[in-house]
Amino acid sequence: MTEQRPAQTSAHLGTAPPRGAAAGAAAEVTTGPGEHIRTYPFDPSASVFGVGMQIGPMGTEGPWAGGVGLSRRVHRIDFHVLLFFREGPVHHMIDFTEYEARPGDILWIRPGQVHGFSPHDAYVGTALTMQPGFLPRAMVEATGMYRYDRPPLLHPGPDQLAALGPALEQLGREYLDTSTLPLSLHTSVLRHSLTALMLRVAHISAQAAADACAPQPDTTFSRFRTAVEQGFTENHSVSAYADELGYSRRTLVRSVRAATGLTPKAFIDRRVVLEAKRLLAHTDLPVGRIGAAVGFADSANFSKYFQQHAGVTPAGFRAEQV
Repeated sequence: MTEQRPAQTSAHLGTAPPRGAAAGAAAEVTTGPGEHIRTYPFDPSASVFGVGMQIGPMGTEGPWAGGVGLSRRVHRIDFHVLLFFREGPVHHMIDFTEYEARPGDILWIRPGQVHGFSPHDAYVGTALTMQPGFLPRAMVEATGMYRYDRPPLLHPGPDQLAALGPALEQLGREYLDTSTLPLSLHTSVLRHSLTALMLRVAHISAQAAADACAPQPDTTFSRFRTAVEQGFTENHSVSAYADELGYSRRTLVRSVRAATGLTPKAFIDRRVVLEAKRLLAHTDLPVGRIGAAVGFADSANFSKYFQQHAGVTPAGFRAEQV
């Protein structure tokens, strides 16, 4: 895994990303060509029975092939993607880091992350996509689906791979079985099969983050994390989040520090700076517009804030990406 300049294009998986990735594409920030990072939402209509997940091969057949027309540049998705690689190496960029996946590896791309497909590598294996909300909240927390602090690239051991293979195959069979159960039961079975698989993946993810024995984030942190994700472009105040959620600052500090090792303010700042970096690297928006997009009415204040937290000016950071 190596840091590198952000990729400027994305290739097709096999030759195309999943069908659900391209439908209904919407730009988050847009004023013209090169001035937005496009977000591709999950499309349930592309799934069997319209359920909130898809699973299929990454090769030249199945839902990840067929030329769906995804823009050949970095982009966001608003759903989870797990790529189970059968061949490699494959190089894939996620938020300014290039990951090298080899046979047996898993790459977990979470909602909102900016990523780009390699234009040169063949993606061979199985792709799993999940719509947020498809699994019950308790399972979302248990599997760490929104633990952005965990590494996207996972390296299962031989025994783990031996257990993952049948679980992945079973999920694929259940997904395609539309004849033996009514829709409600079909969906329930899929949720159970998906949960079993994700619990195994989550264990590998926790081991990769060296926190397999650490407690899961509590509800206080989960609510704070969600509130920050929804409001960081306008609200940078810890007190405002505490008031909104009905917690004391002390409770919020204790919960966020236990879950991430950060103070609530540092957690907010990290999210704001990441978004600013994404826009600086992947759009042509002026610095002032980017500052406004992350909550700064004054361009000079944004530049000072960015330099304080990123160690470089916005213009300097953008120049490094060329």
